[in-house]
Amino acid sequence: MKRTLIRCGWLISMDKSIGDLKDVDLLIADDGIEAIGPRLSAPADETIDATGMIAMPGLINMHLHTFQAGFRGIGSEWLGHDYFRIFYGDIATRFQPEDNYLGTLFGALNQLNNGVTTLADYSHNIRTLEQAERSVDALVDSGIRATFIHGDGLREPAAPSALPSRRLHPRDRVVALQKSRFDHDGRVRLALAIAGPHWADWEASLHNVRLARDLGLLASSHVTKSSARAVVPDGYDRLAAMKLLGPDHNLVHCNHLAPDEIGRLLDAGCSVTCTNMNELHDYPIPTAMMKVLAHGAVPSIGIDVEAMVAGDLWREMQAALLFARIENHRSGTLGPMVNSREALRWVTEGAARALMMEREIGALSPGKKADLILVRATDLNLFPVHDPLLSVVEQANAGNVDTVIVDGVVRKRDGRLLFDDVKRQALGERLVESVHRLAAEAGHPLSLGADRGATAAASR
Repeated sequence: MKRTLIRCGWLISMDKSIGDLKDVDLLIADDGIEAIGPRLSAPADETIDATGMIAMPGLINMHLHTFQAGFRGIGSEWLGHDYFRIFYGDIATRFQPEDNYLGTLFGALNQLNNGVTTLADYSHNIRTLEQAERSVDALVDSGIRATFIHGDGLREPAAPSALPSRRLHPRDRVVALQKSRFDHDGRVRLALAIAGPHWADWEASLHNVRLARDLGLLASSHVTKSSARAVVPDGYDRLAAMKLLGPDHNLVHCNHLAPDEIGRLLDAGCSVTCTNMNELHDYPIPTAMMKVLAHGAVPSIGIDVEAMVAGDLWREMQAALLFARIENHRSGTLGPMVNSREALRWVTEGAARALMMEREIGALSPGKKADLILVRATDLNLFPVHDPLLSVVEQANAGNVDTVIVDGVVRKRDGRLLFDDVKRQALGERLVESVHRLAAEAGHPLSLGADRGATAAASR
């Protein structure tokens, strides 16, 4: 058993029984946290001097279409319908297994480098078992903890107005994937990205939810319309009445739902994930954050689409907090301020609960997994640190992450990701080739000046 002792300048535990501590030690035994306390005397195989750093739980990104990483930034001036027309409805349908592997690997490595130790990878372009397997392989190879959320992809390009509603999730493929890649409860786990009542007819919605229940898997569904425009307007209420919704169902976005609709879903036990930067980019309405908070629940947050927004969960957390504060001031319903600790909960314990992993991750305490990051308190944008919580939530960025530990294994040290540089360069060249081929096949050049012009004209 390997033991690693970390001597921390500050420690933010997110465990109410431990709190925030200064000049404290944290002891890792293999993949778990064994002890936290001042001047621990236990023998250790390795000691990490983090006296100038802030130790905290690793961040949890609850929603990312990771396979899209090679297309970063090309849709920065798109609107939502452009994404469906150009990417999801076209380019994504052309990915082959190795395209998924390369995009997912580089997307996961970026998250790990940024201080994300757990990633919910919503991989919704899967058409074959091999494509799913290679996506999982990428997550394993990256070293991140992940939930691979298997989504059945479109078989061929389709316009946004022509997306099929008969979207039965393929049981045979999921069962085969369980056998080939998930024969044990490892660092990467399986979930289902299902088409729910907003995007699928009743038979498909019922089949998809029951499939996840039958296989004992978390289900996650996109909720991106008002109920009146859904394929099955009362579908989620019907599923709830049948006791088919609970903590094992994660709802993403929900920005078009009324407060009472979100309240009923939360009362059924569902979790809600908001992707504030992407939603504020796409839609002329507020995100669901304040509706979830007003109901007394804790949302989780994620990035969503790197083609449109930055894949930086620090930035997402700060944007979500700023949005919540603006809405709070405007409505005056939740008191004077949404505090910084609440925001950190959205990317730690709230997200852990959404993944049904709150007993394992989301806080630093003995018995939990050793998933943590060390943030340099001596960096010019943070120094001097007066309150470590305010520093990491309000001031920090991905560049301040010095060390990343997942499952007790150091994945980043001294500000450098520990992934073979030669291998990364070779794979990076293949990623660029993949992206250019996919864009050419779809007839969408990577410099989308024509599309920008069309979007700008349409928005006037």
